[in-house]
Amino acid sequence: MGMVRGLLGAAALAVGSALMASTALAQTTITVWSLDDENQPALNLAREFSEMDNGITVVYREIQFDDVVSESMRAFATGQAPDIIAVDNPEHALFAARGAFLDITDMVAESDVIDPDSYFPGPLASVMWEGRLFGVPKATNTIALYYNKDLFRAAGLDPDSPPETWDELVETARTLNDPANNVYGLAFSARANEEGTFQFLPWAQMAGGGYDNLNAPGVVEALELWKTILDERLASPDTLTRGQWDSTGTFNSGNAAMVISGPWELNRMLAEAQFDWGVALLPVPHEGAERSSAMGDFNWAIFATSKHPEEAFQALEYFASQDPRLFPEWGQLPARADVDLPETGDALKDAALKVFLEQLQYAQPRGPHPEWPQISRAIQTAIQSALTGQMSAQAALDQAQATVDGILN
Repeated sequence: MGMVRGLLGAAALAVGSALMASTALAQTTITVWSLDDENQPALNLAREFSEMDNGITVVYREIQFDDVVSESMRAFATGQAPDIIAVDNPEHALFAARGAFLDITDMVAESDVIDPDSYFPGPLASVMWEGRLFGVPKATNTIALYYNKDLFRAAGLDPDSPPETWDELVETARTLNDPANNVYGLAFSARANEEGTFQFLPWAQMAGGGYDNLNAPGVVEALELWKTILDERLASPDTLTRGQWDSTGTFNSGNAAMVISGPWELNRMLAEAQFDWGVALLPVPHEGAERSSAMGDFNWAIFATSKHPEEAFQALEYFASQDPRLFPEWGQLPARADVDLPETGDALKDAALKVFLEQLQYAQPRGPHPEWPQISRAIQTAIQSALTGQMSAQAALDQAQATVDGILN
């Protein structure tokens, strides 16, 4: 989620010479669509695979995030789909349930490279549909609680004891809230798009609910807690309209004492934050409650219409084999528990990474469900309705549940 941004246009980067294998053995051409540019993994891995002496040439196309679903589904319907695509993980089921993605279960079973048991449960669940594998996680991310240790010390709080429960989070935010110095206790995103769903769903899951159980008492309590935070101005009013990137910017500038955000911010935080900070697991409803967290980033899949499924799967195997490079070279977290991340040499960053890797054990996919965009919109509408005072949290979530029931049934 945090790495989602508009990228260069939808025009094909038919990366001719850059991605063409120089070998005379190149006999098969496969196409890869992804939103990664030259500073991200997909383009570089596609180029490397294409340049190998393996008889396979790769043509890479960089597409915009907003165009992935519409353009690739249209391409599939007209027989023009690429061989391989990278899709946002909550949209994977939309394709798999419609027969657009190739079932690679048997291929994976024969593979010496891809082992489903090596993946974190959340990312693995996002590539499955009806018990079968329809892709491979590309990378992953999650969210946790960043906090300003200097502000904790100044307020007489223990910088090594961040809030662990929802009540402690609110009380800590009240203690740290300092309107006179333009410091909010907490920053997060309740924006009316996928970012809002991404940030709220873990609260619902920790409270015993989920996308199919939105008006459970604990979920109502969670949304009421968000409203309390906004009503007391413990978070900025523009929490309703700004995304995670801007929320984290408020923290980095010293204008929020805590922020709920992801590991994609680590390098930026090291560059911008002029204070001592730490990262803690997301607070839970009460001591001993089950943990949860959001799960972001993309999955690889092969289209069912590919004329070269074996060659495409070879490419996926190569991409997966390079997972240990994701973090040191591109700052992305591999979706696998068996990949050891190297020490960066920065104590703040290394400590934060350990927390994010622990948080990933509890990360859950959004869905999976083929109508996820509609379900997510119902959640976003409930959040906005409750936080702006148009409806009570109970009424807003009852309405969302009715909408979701209609979709599920």
